[in-house]
Amino acid sequence: MNNPIRINPSILSGDFGRLADEAKRLEQAGADAIHVDIMDGHFVPNLTFGPKAVGAINRATNLFLDLHLMMYNPYDYVEAFLSEGADRITFHFEATEDVEETLSFIRRCGKEAGLAFRPETSFSMIPRYLYQCDLVLLMTVSPGFGGQTFLPEVLEKIRQTRDYCEQNRIGAGGKEGSPIPFQIQVDGGINPKTARQCVEAGANVLVSGHYLFESASLSDGIRALRESGS
Repeated sequence: MNNPIRINPSILSGDFGRLADEAKRLEQAGADAIHVDIMDGHFVPNLTFGPKAVGAINRATNLFLDLHLMMYNPYDYVEAFLSEGADRITFHFEATEDVEETLSFIRRCGKEAGLAFRPETSFSMIPRYLYQCDLVLLMTVSPGFGGQTFLPEVLEKIRQTRDYCEQNRIGAGGKEGSPIPFQIQVDGGINPKTARQCVEAGANVLVSGHYLFESASLSDGIRALRESGS
């Protein structure tokens, strides 16, 4: 099954004073989407972007906006972020008791819905939601800060998720029998070495911030990550 690799750079590692310029730079460098980390200072001990910042990024680029909400009560903020241009909203399984309702609401708004899982959350929590979302994000670091070290123990969870999707013929959008593979995203400590490990385990959407923005060339960094799947 053809399983192309998508590269979604995290603008969290960019220059906050030049978000529009950073968005344009990522587009010119060949990114597939821009990953925007939204943190509330409660679910994770850090504060980042609000809806207006997302709107500023959206106005600067035509790239797909991939939002990752690390915040409690994500349902309450879905409309605000969608109104500012979010194309996909991924929120944490651990941050709400309204998982299914939130996934359904995002999709009813005509946008993609994703569900994220902390490294310590068991694989057993994942299968029931695969038919209800467009993407699963398996964190390969503890959420909250960029530049952390990759946690190799998450590789087994990636393998389990991909195996489950293939065994149950779950493809894109959680649709049974779709020839397009289901999206498994990884985020945290992603560089060419760890990217290859994740792709071999079954991931097909790679989020990278620190590695890309520290690279001498964004385009070369994106190319190196994309080639990890070849």
